[in-house]
Amino acid sequence: MSENQSETADLYFLGPAGSFTHEAALKAAQKLKKTQNICARPVPADTAADVFESVCANKGCGIIAWENNVEGCVVPNLDALIDSSDAVAVSRISVHVAFDAFVREDHERLTNVTAHPHGLAQCRNFARKAGLKPVPAKSNAAGCRDLAKNTVALAARICGEIYGLETLERSVQDFSSARTDFLLLAHRDSAKAFTDNIRRAKTQNASYESILALIPLFTGAGVLANLLDMFRDAGLNMTSFISRPIKGRDGTYSFIVTADAAPWQPQLKTLMKKIIDGGSWVKTLAVYERPPRENPPAGTWKLPSGGVLKNESREICEKELLWD
Repeated sequence: MSENQSETADLYFLGPAGSFTHEAALKAAQKLKKTQNICARPVPADTAADVFESVCANKGCGIIAWENNVEGCVVPNLDALIDSSDAVAVSRISVHVAFDAFVREDHERLTNVTAHPHGLAQCRNFARKAGLKPVPAKSNAAGCRDLAKNTVALAARICGEIYGLETLERSVQDFSSARTDFLLLAHRDSAKAFTDNIRRAKTQNASYESILALIPLFTGAGVLANLLDMFRDAGLNMTSFISRPIKGRDGTYSFIVTADAAPWQPQLKTLMKKIIDGGSWVKTLAVYERPPRENPPAGTWKLPSGGVLKNESREICEKELLWD
């Protein structure tokens, strides 16, 4: 293949057509062409597990939902990436999420509402006000494709046209600024080529982000605190920290860290070696160019109700914190 000739590859996504993952796959295909000179052909898969299987079998790349800024991490995909033998993420793609409510033209009395579980969770107020019973679907687009006469489907606007549905109501999501981040998966044997291309195109000041899974093989007082201290002492900014139980083993957990660095950069490289030397298991789940990220001051956040924040006009109330 000549240097200017594009490589072709399949890009598997949770289908059918019209899902938010499909939109992410189209964005990922544009990125692959620009950064890797790969012409990617989006291919729908029945389940997210099928996406992982195709990537691990080296049939192509894959795209999975990773984190939503309303409902948090997509836990099944997180667990699958931890357990996957050969899949690693090499890019992160963000998609704005807005849900329209659809019905069949010949619909009957509406009693149910269907979408992917994350979609249902992001439209709770609509379902509650309409008195509809939530019915999970494999994906938002699948809910539209298989829509029953008594059911409302929640999905991206394009699904109405694709599946010939009537729009009952537009933008029914609880939060107008909802966003889902997706990870582009590649086989581990191909990952170095991806990262090498990214590194060649950037300067020494390029910003990267990595997702690591850590499992301490020894438990006890201070073990987790020591791990966190190591990131602090290395001067690394952690943007996310998640714990997941190791299935079937009581009291054991894997810890998933997102940090602002790449494994080849000295700070993180030295830290990973130190963690391994200390007797913990380490796995790189993802490394990619860090997308732009705002760091708003804490005062602009919407804090949950029921907590206590001391300021000039309010003293700490011991009863609220259950101290007395």
